[in-house]
Amino acid sequence: MDANLKEHQEQAPVPATAPVAVQKAAANYKGFVAGVFSGIAKLSVGHPFDTIKVRLQTTDATRFSGPLQCVTQTIRNEGILGLYKGASPPLVGWMFMDSVMLGSLTVYRRLLRDNLFNPPWHPLHDPARPLPSHGHGLAGILAGMTVSFIAAPVEHVKARLQIQYAARKEERMYKGPIDCLKKVYTHHGIRGVYHGLGATILFRSFFFFWWGTYDVFSKWMKQYTQMSMPAINFWAGGLSAQVFWLTSYPSDVVKQRFMTDNLGGGLGDGVRRFPRWRDAAVAVYRENGAKGYWRGFLPCFLRAFPANAMALLVFEGVMRSLPG
Repeated sequence: MDANLKEHQEQAPVPATAPVAVQKAAANYKGFVAGVFSGIAKLSVGHPFDTIKVRLQTTDATRFSGPLQCVTQTIRNEGILGLYKGASPPLVGWMFMDSVMLGSLTVYRRLLRDNLFNPPWHPLHDPARPLPSHGHGLAGILAGMTVSFIAAPVEHVKARLQIQYAARKEERMYKGPIDCLKKVYTHHGIRGVYHGLGATILFRSFFFFWWGTYDVFSKWMKQYTQMSMPAINFWAGGLSAQVFWLTSYPSDVVKQRFMTDNLGGGLGDGVRRFPRWRDAAVAVYRENGAKGYWRGFLPCFLRAFPANAMALLVFEGVMRSLPG
């Protein structure tokens, strides 16, 4: 009898939960890896547009009358590489940020589907039921909050480098991203490095519209067009990014104004104007009215489609090619 019991135990099948756990782990890792390639694609296409956007957001019309003048003056005074000023931190940053953002987005999608929208204990549970579009939006909010703790210092340093207008390096306050980070930390500590974290979280809460509409566009194109999956990823990625910027842009203007404000103190960059991001929001309105919240929107909107279309095309392509 003992021998039979032992033989039965040895031949017992592996519990069904084991392969499920392996599949979930594989799905999790794929999102983080694919996000790295998404970040590289996004920066390569989008950074020149971002430089123009930031410069328009942080100056008034006396310096640049519009995006075209900003582009021509930047190239004339600083060369074509002037459009890629501050690219080093986001090159590393976007790789890391997109890895965290898209990887955590993948995890949050699964958690919301399995625990909120389609839990296995519910009598109407259907394993084939996908996450609804507003569930993708909620996952976007959670992913945005998660990545904000990485994005805030990266964008803070990038913005300070982008608004250095001197053509000669010796005339600039910061020699590069490491020098900027070192000086800010020396005089203002970790709070200085994370200057603008609250505004960053607010801005990325609008990821609800990005990822919610990405799912809406993707489903519509699958149903009503004959496009391939890469083409659907490209078009849905670009269009949903434009929806995101249409809803979130004013909060980005406020974030940039707050991040590029003088920190004061031993840094020697002047007197701080905005103790809180809400003060920056009020200043934007006081200076230019409601249209001030949309200054620099055109280069941002033009950048949104190609940069994010390529990023989502690369992300989904890598996700499909990875094993697991």
